[in-house]
Amino acid sequence: MTTNTTTRANDSGTPLVPLLPTPLARHTVTAGSAIALIGTFMAWTWTSDFPGDLTVDGYPGGLQLLTLTTAALTILFALSTYGVQGLRWLTPAGTNAPLRLLALATLGTTGYTLGAISSELGGVVNLEPGAYISGIGALIAAIAAFALPGDTPGTDTTGDNAWQRIRHTLAAPSPRTAKNIPDWAGILIIVAAFAIGLYVFAYGIDTEYTELFIGFLITAVFTFAAITQAGLLARLSALTAQHRTVTLSAAFVAAICFPFTQSSDEYALIGANILIFATVALGLNVVVGLAGLLDLGYVAFLGVGAYAAALVSGASTSSLGVHFPFWAAILVGAGASLIFGVLIGAPTLRLRGDYLAIVTLGFGEIFRITMNNLNGNSGPNVTNGSRGIPAIPDITIFGYDLGISHDIAGFTLGKPGNYYLLMLVVTLVVVTVFRRSADSRIGRAWVAIREDETAATAMGINGFRVKLIAFALGATLAGLAGTVQGHLTSTVTPEQYQFAGSVPPNSAFLLAAVILGGMGTMSGPLIGASLLYLIPAKLQFMQDYQLLLFGVALIVLMRLRPEGIVADRRKKLEFHETGQLDVPDESLTDTPVGVTKAGA
Repeated sequence: MTTNTTTRANDSGTPLVPLLPTPLARHTVTAGSAIALIGTFMAWTWTSDFPGDLTVDGYPGGLQLLTLTTAALTILFALSTYGVQGLRWLTPAGTNAPLRLLALATLGTTGYTLGAISSELGGVVNLEPGAYISGIGALIAAIAAFALPGDTPGTDTTGDNAWQRIRHTLAAPSPRTAKNIPDWAGILIIVAAFAIGLYVFAYGIDTEYTELFIGFLITAVFTFAAITQAGLLARLSALTAQHRTVTLSAAFVAAICFPFTQSSDEYALIGANILIFATVALGLNVVVGLAGLLDLGYVAFLGVGAYAAALVSGASTSSLGVHFPFWAAILVGAGASLIFGVLIGAPTLRLRGDYLAIVTLGFGEIFRITMNNLNGNSGPNVTNGSRGIPAIPDITIFGYDLGISHDIAGFTLGKPGNYYLLMLVVTLVVVTVFRRSADSRIGRAWVAIREDETAATAMGINGFRVKLIAFALGATLAGLAGTVQGHLTSTVTPEQYQFAGSVPPNSAFLLAAVILGGMGTMSGPLIGASLLYLIPAKLQFMQDYQLLLFGVALIVLMRLRPEGIVADRRKKLEFHETGQLDVPDESLTDTPVGVTKAGA
C-alpha cells in the first residue's frame, strides 16, 4: 500500500478546529469511522419494540445498515487521501471536505438513531453497548474531520464569522482534468451509476417505517454532498455529456425496472404519481424556466386535461355519454388544454411580471370554481359539481387492461405498476418535446425573452407570439399528464386542482419543484418534483406541518443554493460572485437547454 499524504491532500487551508496535526487528524477520522462500523455489528437496544430489530449481534439491520454504509464510505475516502492505489479516483477535486461531510453523515445517522431509541423506549437506559461504541466512534471521526485543513488554500478565514468559516471548510476546488478513457469504459460507468441510483431510490421509497426513512434522508443528503465536493458528480456529468443517447437510454431502462423492484403496489403508486407530478413540472418549466413567465394557475391545465378525458372515456356519470379509445381521449385532453392555453394566454400575455402572475392565479381559481358550479343547479350539469366524475374506466391498450394485474417475466404488475409504465412513456414524450423545443430557434427566442424582452424585441423577435407558443405548449404537456392522472385516480374532482394545499400536485408545489430543481434545466424539475412528492408521502406524521416545513426548506435552499439543485451555467454565474470579468469554461452539472446554441 502506497501512501502520499502530502501530494494527495490540500493541507494549506485553515482548519476549523485546529486541535490535532493534519496527519494525526486524518488517522483519527479513519479510526473513529472504523469504531463506528464495528459498533454496528453489536446490539444497539435490548428490545425488538424499536423498528428494525437492533437487538442482534453480528448482523446489522435497519438504521445500523445506514451507519455501516456511511462509516465504510468515510474509510474509503480517507484511504483515498492517503494515496492508496486504486482509490485515488474517489477524490479528483476535494479531499478533506468529502471526509467532513461523510463523517457528519455517520454522526447524523447514528445520533438520530440513538435519539429515536431513547425517545420511543423511554430513555438512554435502553441503549446497549454497541450503540455507545458507534456513537462515540462517529463523534470522534466528526471532530477530527474538522481538524483537517480546508481544500481551498490561499483564503484567510480568521476574520470571518462562524457560518462563513464552516462553508469555507466544506468547499472544494474544481476537479482535476480527467484522463481519457475508452468509450466502452465511459458507457459502463454511466450504466453502473444509474444502477446504483435505481437501487438507492428503490431502497428509499421501500422503507417500511418513518424512522428508517428519516435516517435514509440524512444519509442521502450528506453522501450526495460529499460525492459532489469530491468531484465525482462533475466527472459523471462530463461523461453523460459525451454519451447523451446512452445516458437517456440508461435512465429510461432504470426507470422501467423500478416497478419490478417493488413488493407492494403502494410504492408503485407513489412512483406513478411522482411521474405525473414531474411531467407537469417539466411542462411548467417551459413557461417559467425557459420563457420567464410566472404562472400561478398552471395546475388548472392539468385539470382541464383530466376533466376532458374523463368526459369522453365512458364514465357512468359523464354527461356526454361517449366512450373514446385511449388514444383519442388523450388527444382530447391535450387538445382541450391547448385551446384553454391559447384562450387564456392571448389576452393576458401582454402583461408582465406580477400582473401576469395575478391573472394566471385568477384563472386557476376560476377553473376550480367553474367546475364546482357546473352541477345542474348553479349552471348546466356537465361536471357533477363537487362530486366530480367518479368511476372512470381503466385504460385498455391493444387488449392490455391496465386496471388488472399481469404477470411479466415472473413478476406481477398491479394497476399502479401498469399506469407507472404508461406514465413513463408519457414522460419520455414530454422530455423529448422539451429538449427539442428548447434547443430549437423558438427555444433560443424564449431564453432571449426571459433575459430581456425589450432587447429581444429590438432584435426582431415577436415577443407576444413567442410567449403564446410557450404558454400553449406548457398547457398541452400538462393536459397529457392530466389524462393519465384521471384514469389512475378513477375520480376527478375540483378540489384536486388548487393553488396551494397539503396534497400535490398544486400550482404552488409545481412552481416550487421548478425552482428547487433548477429553472431552465431538463433534469432539475424532475428531481425537484420527485423530492417534493416522495418526502411528504413517506412522512405522513408531518402532514399538518407540511406547508411550514416546505417554506423553511425553500428559505434554506435560497440561502445555500439559490440556483437550484441542478444549476445551469447562467444561473450559477448570476447567483455566485466570481471575482473576475471573464469566467473560464467549467464543467457544470447540467447544460442549460436553449443557451448553448444561442450563445447566451
